[in-house]
Amino acid sequence: MKPQDIVILLKIIALNTDNWQQKPMAESLGMSQSEVSQSVARSQYSGLLYGNGKQVMKVALLEFLQYGLAYVFPQKPGSVVRGIATAHSALPLSELIDSTENYVWPYAKGNMRGQSIAPLYASVPEAALKDPKLFELLALTDALRVGRVREKALALEELKKRLL
Repeated sequence: MKPQDIVILLKIIALNTDNWQQKPMAESLGMSQSEVSQSVARSQYSGLLYGNGKQVMKVALLEFLQYGLAYVFPQKPGSVVRGIATAHSALPLSELIDSTENYVWPYAKGNMRGQSIAPLYASVPEAALKDPKLFELLALTDALRVGRVREKALALEELKKRLL
């Protein structure tokens, strides 16, 4: 698995169709078509995509996000930078958690200052701004990577609502 595999799987869920194509997917995520193709193959092999390569095995993905993500793609908050809200600082968790500590993906055109969280893939901030559903899924995923116990529990509940 590579970090972009998670981004692609979440994008497939956000699209909510099994008629997606690799080229538009790559363009919307700021990736090459070969990266998407290789990711699909890895996700099929690991059991996160059905054999047709178009549908996410949502229960398996949720289990991976819950139990494996923080170990495979760990992240610790970094220095304070300008960026785009993520984890508990972004919707939907920002409505549930009151915090003075902001987490952001570094992005020069961002509208918030906070501790930097490296996105799963370099183009995530721009891709998330284009797709609100993807934005929420990625922010919830980041809460599982960097959150405290309560934040992780809330993120998991919100992910279950969106995936299952």
